[in-house]
Amino acid sequence: MILFVLAGLCVLSVPMTGGRLSRLGSLRLRGIWIPLLALATQTVITTIAPGGSQAVHAGVHIATYALIGVFLWANRRLPGMAVTAAGALMNALPIVVNGGVMPASATAQRIAGLTLGGGFHNSVRLAHPLLLALGDVIPVPGPLPNVMSIGDLVVFAGILVLLHRTCGKATAPQTAPASFPEPAGPAPVPADQRVSGVQI
Repeated sequence: MILFVLAGLCVLSVPMTGGRLSRLGSLRLRGIWIPLLALATQTVITTIAPGGSQAVHAGVHIATYALIGVFLWANRRLPGMAVTAAGALMNALPIVVNGGVMPASATAQRIAGLTLGGGFHNSVRLAHPLLLALGDVIPVPGPLPNVMSIGDLVVFAGILVLLHRTCGKATAPQTAPASFPEPAGPAPVPADQRVSGVQI
């Protein structure tokens, strides 16, 4: 849940800094259904149907990161996507090497006040975790207790770059000042038309 809150804060930061969210309409994301499918699948295996085979759940969890990788590759030319991909990779590595779950710090869970029930959890304490430094080691106490990883922070940094590069304040183009020709003086009168110093 805390991840949804952070995503909302990223969006709110745009109008707070003078940007316009309406500019998101110009953003051309390829395969937007892919991360939505991955997110929905993670919700199913962790919240709706966490029971059953742990091995199957772990395999599905890894598959969701593969889907996210496809989406990021398809949109790699967009601003901030390289940063987001780096964060996603930092999360995927410890999940893969730990058999489909993100290793979590016991200390971080205790500080956050996080308690886990039965069934499959995508973030758990392990007896012998690998790459724990990239795991969920950042406690988030409060009404929505959670633990986060460094990769999560990098992902949100990439989202901020994408939002603000797309929706940030547009700078007015610099134009050169208009130049106007100087008014011409009266045309000279031919000498044969001058009479007693009077021009006709």
